[in-house]
Amino acid sequence: MKRTFMGGVHPLSEIHEGKRPTQGLAVRPVTSAQVVIPVGQHIGAPSAPCVKKGDNVLLGQVIAEPVGGLGIPVHASVSGTVLAVEERQQLRAKPEMCIVIENDMQDNWTELTPVGEVESVDPTLIAPAVKAAGICGMGGAAFPTHVKLAVPEGKTVDTVILNGCECEPYLTADHRQMLENADRIADGLRLIMRATGVKKAFVAIEDNKPDAISVMEKALAGREGCEVAVLKTKYPQGGEKTLIQAVTGREVPRGGLPADAGVLVFNVSTAAAIADAVVLGKPLVERIVTVTGNVNEPANLLVRIGTSVEEVANACGGFKEDTRKVIFGGPMTGIPAPDTTVSIAKNNNGLVAFNEKEAKQAEEQPCIRCGRCAMACSIHLQPFKIAVACRQGKLDLAKEYGLMDCVLCGACSYICPAQRHLTVAMKTAKEELAAKARR
Repeated sequence: MKRTFMGGVHPLSEIHEGKRPTQGLAVRPVTSAQVVIPVGQHIGAPSAPCVKKGDNVLLGQVIAEPVGGLGIPVHASVSGTVLAVEERQQLRAKPEMCIVIENDMQDNWTELTPVGEVESVDPTLIAPAVKAAGICGMGGAAFPTHVKLAVPEGKTVDTVILNGCECEPYLTADHRQMLENADRIADGLRLIMRATGVKKAFVAIEDNKPDAISVMEKALAGREGCEVAVLKTKYPQGGEKTLIQAVTGREVPRGGLPADAGVLVFNVSTAAAIADAVVLGKPLVERIVTVTGNVNEPANLLVRIGTSVEEVANACGGFKEDTRKVIFGGPMTGIPAPDTTVSIAKNNNGLVAFNEKEAKQAEEQPCIRCGRCAMACSIHLQPFKIAVACRQGKLDLAKEYGLMDCVLCGACSYICPAQRHLTVAMKTAKEELAAKARR
């Protein structure tokens, strides 16, 4: 039987038709004359620049060193000359420290240091190699991967899940990753298993990707403890908590982490990057990005980290003239770009452009107490109650109702017949609580 979870929504036209323009397009590389690389692409303290204006750098060279327990290094995604080390506007509210490099178009690599082969490398060397490669979660969370490979003391993990669902409408980057780099993904999965001592692993794929299912089954054949888990196509099937429930039947406890359910979850693109880091010694300097929506030539591109939205769009024939909004990620959880100078980061898997009609925000209507938001919630919350408490400033009450368990998937807002901005209210409240905690 195909596995699934309770709740969720079916944005069928967006999932099927929205993905259609790019799902059959092979990944093609793009180059940029200049890259602007943020040093804070991951969860944790921003990395500290270790180069200055005028320095010549090699492709893959460390240009910013890790800071703190969650820190990871940042590498040059091109070879060339450092033009500036300065703050530039990115996706966050305030400008961020970035390293600007002029590409000499030579791709002169720094010396790479492979660690070993998949089945013979010392397992204790895998996590350090992953950290040295600057790998963080490539599905969107940007959590440092080497930290996730270290199972917390007192917890027992017996299952690894690679997330290949890509349930977000329009995006096909992970789909193409599986079709074109299945063996790298399988190698990365085995390295994760060996690093954590886990004996059982799944690659979870929705049933709207039969070609990816077939390719991954072949890649996993003969690899100990690995299999494909076929899931029903539903949003947010790829959410960490819903994925664990669908694949294993276990529930992550309230306020807990996947490890509390005995599971670790990684994105398929993250697994491929792990294989590159260990077997080839390559740092994370590029990723696959789906560029679709209101562009002239939708595509799946292999993009160097630090390439601007404008450069990526130009590689797709440019945005159409009536484009009014561009978001990083998909339409359900994506973040609007403030302008086209913003850079592609390690966790950016897509750019979706919308015209004026598509970008227009719906006008809210009074709640009719239909309960559809509660039925759609994959975490079994009552979004309408939480949103009211958030808007009234009663954040303690909102927390009692489960605000901190909300994964901000957007399913409640999508299904609401009154077009209430439920997710926005909860996201704003969570950001306010996070800022208060930092203060």
